[in-house]
Amino acid sequence: MQSQFNSLIVIYSRTKAASYGTIKIDSRINKMMKNMTQNKAIVVGGGMVGAAMAIRLAQQGKSVRIIEKHIIDADNILASDTVDIRVSAINRFSENLLDELGAMPILRQTRLAPYKQLEAFERGGDNLLFDCADINTSHLGHLIENSLIQASLWKQFTHYNIEVIEQSASVSAIEQNIDSITLAYGDTRYNADLVIAADGGQSQLRAKANIGVTGWQYQQHCMGVLIKLNAPQQVKTWQQFTPTGPLAFLPMQAPYANLIWYDDANTLQHFKGLAPEQIKTHILNKFPTLAGDFDVQSHAIFPLTRQHANNYSQGRLVLVGDAAHTINPLAGQGVNLGFQDVVALAQALDGVDDIGCPLKLKEYERSRRKANLLMMSMMDACYFGFSNQITPLKWARSQFLKMANNTGPLKNWVLKYAISGELG
Repeated sequence: MQSQFNSLIVIYSRTKAASYGTIKIDSRINKMMKNMTQNKAIVVGGGMVGAAMAIRLAQQGKSVRIIEKHIIDADNILASDTVDIRVSAINRFSENLLDELGAMPILRQTRLAPYKQLEAFERGGDNLLFDCADINTSHLGHLIENSLIQASLWKQFTHYNIEVIEQSASVSAIEQNIDSITLAYGDTRYNADLVIAADGGQSQLRAKANIGVTGWQYQQHCMGVLIKLNAPQQVKTWQQFTPTGPLAFLPMQAPYANLIWYDDANTLQHFKGLAPEQIKTHILNKFPTLAGDFDVQSHAIFPLTRQHANNYSQGRLVLVGDAAHTINPLAGQGVNLGFQDVVALAQALDGVDDIGCPLKLKEYERSRRKANLLMMSMMDACYFGFSNQITPLKWARSQFLKMANNTGPLKNWVLKYAISGELG
């Protein structure tokens, strides 16, 4: 490389009197210098989506840094017996991505549970059952703890020379020019060709870039309950729709499972300080009968928010995952949508000389914003359509469940979309 630079400088000095030649040679020098730094990307946020994004870009030969508030000990998390109450329903699309990133082989050695059936039903009413056998596949997805997914991805960083910078301060400024972007954290500055905001629903980068959002906070809150279930491994995840909100059962690796309880915010707030036995009593009164007796391990309550960024990119800054969209967690599609963002952005940047090119980032935005909006709207339709007792609507959803359950091609199309994220 150095000899090429020397040759260019000699040529430039011999032709400096000719203005045309000077412009031509100077552009070659600038291009070579640009090529030396063209692949610097910074991912802000090392959660599941941010970590996956960093690895995917590194697999393309790009130099990647992650800025993260807290460094995690991946080995310790993977070896720990502590079970995370936060769990994701990873569909087949996401499973394939995690395989390609090197994380899924690690996860198969930890606590994960494949689910083969998914059922939606009303109390005393009709039901809709999806079964992996209907589409000739071994399973529909996996229930995996969020901390295990993140740790398995972090294990890949050393292999791809991904540097993690611990930065507890808030971003104070974002500066952009025609060919670079700089993040300022007080007196510390980080320069790159591209910055990817994967810093969650309350994204500081999105706010600092003045990218607005549309959305609302749902009237209901959600309570997750980790239980230890005295029953064999369960392979069916289900959701029961009630007038006060859905109830769900997520089978983790036996003996654990996760219960999801949607309800009025005030109702769930009363449960906040209750002892495990008291929570169990409320579950027995509210939930359908479970497969066996159980003990409550922990519980957590959080608000429900729908939020969609008005733009996914601004200059050399681009949003992925929850920084771009937060969705009702009704069907566990949040992280799956984030992983689809990862694949789409990586595809848009593959083989590109300037990975921060605003036109390429807009190309990614066009490919993902419409798809994310469709899934958000579908989840809201289910949420509002099933969480009320209006008589005409009750009749309509009963007819819908009957039709959907008895129409094989339609049901299989919906199922394939749910597990692959593709409409084809």
